[in-house]
Amino acid sequence: MYQINFDHPIHIYFIGIGGISMSGLAEVLLEKGFTVSGSDVKPTPLTQLLSSKGATVYYGQKYDNLTADIDLMVYTSAIHADNPEYVAAQDLHIPILTRAQLLGQMMRNYKTPIAISGTHGKTTTTSMVSEILLAADTDPTLSIGGILKTINGNIRVGHSGYFVTEACEYTNSFLSFYPKIGLILNVEEDHLDFFKDIDDIRNSFHQFALLLPKDGALIINGNIPCIESITEQIACPIITFGNSSCFDYSAADISYNEKGCATFTLIKKGHKASVYTLGVPGEHNIYNALAAIALSELLSIETSVIQKALSEFKGTDRRFEYKGTVNGITIIDDYAHHPTEITATLKAAVNYPHKTLWCLFQPHTYTRTKAFMKEFARALSLADKVILAKIYPARETDDLGISSATLQKEIEALGKSCFYFPDYEAIEKFILENCTPGDLLITMGAGDVVKVGENLLK
Repeated sequence: MYQINFDHPIHIYFIGIGGISMSGLAEVLLEKGFTVSGSDVKPTPLTQLLSSKGATVYYGQKYDNLTADIDLMVYTSAIHADNPEYVAAQDLHIPILTRAQLLGQMMRNYKTPIAISGTHGKTTTTSMVSEILLAADTDPTLSIGGILKTINGNIRVGHSGYFVTEACEYTNSFLSFYPKIGLILNVEEDHLDFFKDIDDIRNSFHQFALLLPKDGALIINGNIPCIESITEQIACPIITFGNSSCFDYSAADISYNEKGCATFTLIKKGHKASVYTLGVPGEHNIYNALAAIALSELLSIETSVIQKALSEFKGTDRRFEYKGTVNGITIIDDYAHHPTEITATLKAAVNYPHKTLWCLFQPHTYTRTKAFMKEFARALSLADKVILAKIYPARETDDLGISSATLQKEIEALGKSCFYFPDYEAIEKFILENCTPGDLLITMGAGDVVKVGENLLK
């Protein structure tokens, strides 16, 4: 594998430079004096930001974009071997790294690299940790999978030894990382276009945990089924959190305010500690917060700083994000695209002011939709009424013989009102005609369904 010498900046080319993670890495390298270029499909705020910082960005992925002065090319799992720029790099004998390999090499330049993993909750927990480290004046470098308003972006280049990043299990990318402290928030079936089954996924998280050095730490959700298969043979200390006082960190005396945000008493090693109030709604965020608290205390951050940061943290873009109100209808947007995430979001919405709870859901990938068809139906049935958009295929081309109409039938079989429209224009018309003042509409999914709410608000 090609090894970067960060003391001698080179010219690095990114295929898909506008992605949320790729753009962040490109920005860090620009700050470190590297020459950065790359391509993407069309201009976005992220590509325009990179251009303003000195990157050369091409629109359209073309063979001729690659030139002999490029020292290294970086790509993601979405890029295939027939991509013209990938082919050009091979022809020009330009060394190639995956996004994960580049991120892993960057982590080795920091004294305390922290990797936050799990099937769900990575972006929110990484953002919570980021808010705490910023409030504690630790000057961290941050790489987040969403836009954090505090830093007005997804990346922050600091000058201390702290480096915080999300660690995604898809294609085993997090096995290219070099963390000192690792968080595992949960382990569930997902990405079944890559993993064989839940045991294959558990093994992947076990390999991730094995990366941690003896002087590091693993912070893990004690409620994960078959947790021993993940924690066995781990050399470093293990810190647990979860829903029982038998874990190192848990919560008691839980209550919710009018916006569904929790207040709870921290239980540490079976004893009551301090009280926390969160600025984001939902029971699931209590457990994200417990993980963030455990990490912060490991880093010796004062309780009062943690309390203040968590109370002031209002979430990241597309995580139960308030978008606005139109005709008396409140619009929230959420990235949930797995049944567990949908359940957590809709349960959080129950405590949010509303008359009728509408969920507009855009399924993400045919593989995931087919694998979890009945689970999706049960999760979405927590809403009063459901609207479905077309499946967002992402990287997939085979529809596996299913569509959102298949999911509609499953939801209706549970006795829930469900409506399916193949285009956004029809969806927007239906919403304006059927939602009434006081209703809550959640646009949900990992694709581009957020456009519906934004169009309505225009």
